[in-house]
Amino acid sequence: MRRAFGVLLIAVVSLGAAGQNREKQTYELIYQDVQLLKQQYQKLEKKVDAASDDIKAIRDLVRDLAGQFKLFQADQARAQENLRGLPSQYQIVLERLSQIEERLLRMDEDLTALKAKPAPPVETPQEVPKKDDKTPAVKKPAKETPKKTEPVPDKKEQKPPPVQTNLSSQEVYLAAYNDYQKGNYDLSIAGFETYREQFPTSPLADNALYMIGECYFSQKKYDKAIEQFDDLIVTYPLSDKIAAAYWKKGLSLIELKKKDEAVATLTLLVSKYPFEEEAKSAQQKIKELREIK
Repeated sequence: MRRAFGVLLIAVVSLGAAGQNREKQTYELIYQDVQLLKQQYQKLEKKVDAASDDIKAIRDLVRDLAGQFKLFQADQARAQENLRGLPSQYQIVLERLSQIEERLLRMDEDLTALKAKPAPPVETPQEVPKKDDKTPAVKKPAKETPKKTEPVPDKKEQKPPPVQTNLSSQEVYLAAYNDYQKGNYDLSIAGFETYREQFPTSPLADNALYMIGECYFSQKKYDKAIEQFDDLIVTYPLSDKIAAAYWKKGLSLIELKKKDEAVATLTLLVSKYPFEEEAKSAQQKIKELREIK
């Protein structure tokens, strides 16, 4: 019995040891599988991270390209708007320049007037060398004599030139321009002609020539106006008044019933100065003339 019991006990212990060994082996196999799976998972995770970085970089690149494309579209739209607004902007700049120029002329006139305050009557020093014996009171008959001996109205208006000999270029120009604004066209023409004779190299010499044409145009002397505008176009090809000269020449030809010449002149204006404000008016006028049979 004891032997049988001992044998049975040994068998049970051996069976238990064998079972433990199997479980240990099974556990070790499972552990190895888990570790292998972990390694594979880590590799996949790295690949996914790398792919996500690539995707993110691609997305950023696409966003940058989209942003650059939008900026390009905006720049193109602005460029088109700027091109459309160039004629009006250029006209505004010209108007501002003319305003500044007029202010400068007025300021110069005021300064000259202040300097000449001690001797305000300008006519006395000019008449004294000619007639020393006459006092300022004798000026009244001097003004009346031209009415009797020189009935032509133009000679009355030639009194300013002697006064202008002592004036600056700005004063002469401003005086002539003021006469134009007041409608004294003959006096304005004389003033601008005096300006061109005395100051031929002045920056406003071309403007003076243009204003002479404007005076003739206002007087409806269209042939003479065309002569002045042609003279401006030939003599001052870089003047900022060229487009306006073409425009007024075209209008003068229309008034003279020279339709074909007017269309040719206005067409030349549009082709040479398409961005000028006068070009828009010329295009409209050409359409009107072509509709007329």
